[in-house]
Amino acid sequence: MAWIGIDVSKAKLDAAWLRDATRGKFKDKVFPNTPAGHQALLTWAGRQSGAPLADVHFVMEATGVYHEALACALHDAGARVSVVNPAQVRDYAKSLGVRSKNDRRDSRVLARFGESRRPGLWQPEPREIRELKALLARLEALDGDIRRELNRQEKAQISQASEEVLASIRTMHQQLEQEKQRLLALIDDHIDRHPHLKQDRHLLESIPGVGPVVSRCMISLVRSRPFTGAAQCAAYLGLIPVEHQSGTSVRGRPRLSKAGNARLRAKLYMAAVVAVRCNPDVKALYQRLLARGKCKMSALGAAMRKLVHICFGVLKHRKPYQAQTTLLA
Repeated sequence: MAWIGIDVSKAKLDAAWLRDATRGKFKDKVFPNTPAGHQALLTWAGRQSGAPLADVHFVMEATGVYHEALACALHDAGARVSVVNPAQVRDYAKSLGVRSKNDRRDSRVLARFGESRRPGLWQPEPREIRELKALLARLEALDGDIRRELNRQEKAQISQASEEVLASIRTMHQQLEQEKQRLLALIDDHIDRHPHLKQDRHLLESIPGVGPVVSRCMISLVRSRPFTGAAQCAAYLGLIPVEHQSGTSVRGRPRLSKAGNARLRAKLYMAAVVAVRCNPDVKALYQRLLARGKCKMSALGAAMRKLVHICFGVLKHRKPYQAQTTLLA
């Protein structure tokens, strides 16, 4: 197996082929992060390693949107691709005693990480999920624009701005709201055009506490990654407790890891606030934790995690929600 680490940036790709793992020998080359550069990288990898593409394993970090086109191009060409967590690579580099950081060194660390840790293979998201995620990202951006316009309106009113200024803000706000409604209709149409996504939405919204906002987000999350279980999904969202204890003197309070998408976590928080009142299983868990002396925020964190487990369960088993606990009075 030939291992090639790639440090991805907006404009270029720093590639390092691990020629000899025992002696730490590398072959380096820089390519533009363009379709032509991706093809040149594939040609270079095959020529340098002498191996078929099926036996070439590329390792890169998740870098927002900049790695996606490259990962798809390498996967489509038949190569093996791993997209790894930057935090894991950073910790691995520290374990090697690597103190300095530059693009060339990072690509070499990635190649060594792949050869020693053998990360799992990356699979591209289904096209309909990529489109759904793009629509949801645009909707979230519009929500941010609307909040900013409302803030501007409040400041303008307090400062007694002219009617022309207030009219301009109202016009912009109205246009943004209209575009938001149009985008919501596009999202609903997109889900309805794909029967499996439509069924996913029906299953998720059968859960008390889960509405259209959370159902759309959970569909885009669960269907975009090969989660092996509900616990893995909750961990990805940063909803697992992290302990800080050592001996008898260090007794830190457990807290949520908060390692995932903060915006989705905020939506799940609001859903959990509703679920502790109307969802039998979540309410029972919440009240049980309060009775044990847990604070409300800790109990709500557990309720968020429970809600994610329920969402994952209905999607996995393809059955609407069925309460396992009798609703408490």
